[in-house]
Amino acid sequence: MKLYLAAPLVLVALLIAVSGVAAVTRGWVLPMNRRHIRAPRIYGWGQLVLAFALCWQLVFGLLISDSGVRPLGTLIGAVIILAGLLVMMVGQLGGGERNGGGTP
Repeated sequence: MKLYLAAPLVLVALLIAVSGVAAVTRGWVLPMNRRHIRAPRIYGWGQLVLAFALCWQLVFGLLISDSGVRPLGTLIGAVIILAGLLVMMVGQLGGGERNGGGTP
């Protein structure tokens, strides 16, 4: 396993997951994204899907060395990443006014 690839990928996935949990549970979004997000909970679910997909890519891209399973696993991971990005885009477009405090 290539540790110099795995460590940053796990760190990025963890940070995205923490931000997604904050958006789903509290409706809190990072200050730089607050102006663009209309439905923070949907956006948070997209972030959680994206974090899962990054971990999926880590498992199939770096840990599994079986040549038959690896390409299919990474392809499925790419589809999950696209699904997470689509859910995040729906969170930007959908919903009405944002509930909760905070500056826009």
